[in-house]
Amino acid sequence: MLDASQISFDDRGLVPCVIQDWRTGEVLTLAWMNDLALERTRETGELHLWSRSRDELWHKGATSGNTQAVRGLRLDCDGDALLALVEPAGPACHTGERTCFHTGDMERAPYEALPELERTLSARRLDRPEGSYVVTLLDDEQLRGEKVQEEAEEVVRAAREETDDRVDNEAADVLFHMTVLLSARDRSLTNAYEVLNDRRR
Repeated sequence: MLDASQISFDDRGLVPCVIQDWRTGEVLTLAWMNDLALERTRETGELHLWSRSRDELWHKGATSGNTQAVRGLRLDCDGDALLALVEPAGPACHTGERTCFHTGDMERAPYEALPELERTLSARRLDRPEGSYVVTLLDDEQLRGEKVQEEAEEVVRAAREETDDRVDNEAADVLFHMTVLLSARDRSLTNAYEVLNDRRR
């Protein structure tokens, strides 16, 4: 278990802390901790940080309700930076954005595709826009199953007979339809990832 004696705090008694979504791997923000913030985080299971501008302890989400449950704390190889793996209860950024890193070069990284798809599916379930293919799938259990089966057969055939580009496209179709199927059951790909992690133990 990580404790303060392992951390190389700077001359102000602070250490930078990268905050990352436990389920999706998305980086949410960068903040600072001191030994008190670390202690309160350990005691409560929710992220506590040190505000350099206010020079005070900061319970993330205490005012907004957008708390962050801490699933793990990791220390880098030099001992001078922390990684907090959290389950956020809402947006990480004070602007209301999911992550503080929402400006600059915004081309989506590959790992962002599936978390964003899952969020889109959740929105479709609530908003139910007319003519939405996703809503059609969510409303038809048999069609969902048929599409997963159909796309799985197509990726197998592509792997046998077609170009790499076709394999990539068919694999994307499988992932899309599988994610819709899981969403309809209130499940996510994260649940499958957790099973894979359990199998490695």
